[in-house]
Amino acid sequence: MFAAMDTAPGRKQLTHDRIVETAAGVLRESGFWGVGVADVMKRAGLTHGGFYAHFASRDALLCEAIAHAGHDSAARLAKSTAQRQARGASPLRALVEAYLSDSHLGAFTQGCPVAALASEMPRQSAEVAQAAAERVRRLVAAVQRAMPEGAAEQAVVVAAQLVGALQLARALGDNAEGRALLAATRRSVLAQFDAVPAR
Repeated sequence: MFAAMDTAPGRKQLTHDRIVETAAGVLRESGFWGVGVADVMKRAGLTHGGFYAHFASRDALLCEAIAHAGHDSAARLAKSTAQRQARGASPLRALVEAYLSDSHLGAFTQGCPVAALASEMPRQSAEVAQAAAERVRRLVAAVQRAMPEGAAEQAVVVAAQLVGALQLARALGDNAEGRALLAATRRSVLAQFDAVPAR
């Protein structure tokens, strides 16, 4: 009896995590308005009725989903940045090249939620908008950590350039035109801080 009770919370948490992960993918793919409870539950292989055993509301799910998307994206970015630094890139160059990479251009469901959702963030409920704003702050903080000495105060400007460039490139498409926009932005951003021209 006690063994069954001990494992039940673990199963519930796994189910909860599956719902959040599914919602995070839908969120980046379809935006805030594309996250429907019934669809998310179906994609997660669960019944609609089980939703409220895990979340008080759709907004509560959205808050967790954007946090999950942010953590996932940050981990991917950190891994890609570390690989570039291991090959000799400066912290800023590594971050800029990873964020404005051709692979990030097409990675809607795995990429940065700020770039995917920024235009929709102010239109959400206060609860969801606050969770979204936290993702913006964390992105700016990541850029700030990578900035050269004495240039940390410009991190917010660089973060805005990164997000804006990725959004515009995606508007053009995952094609030569979109990739050219990313390349031009990489060169422009790095020329401000880096002695070595961007690749």
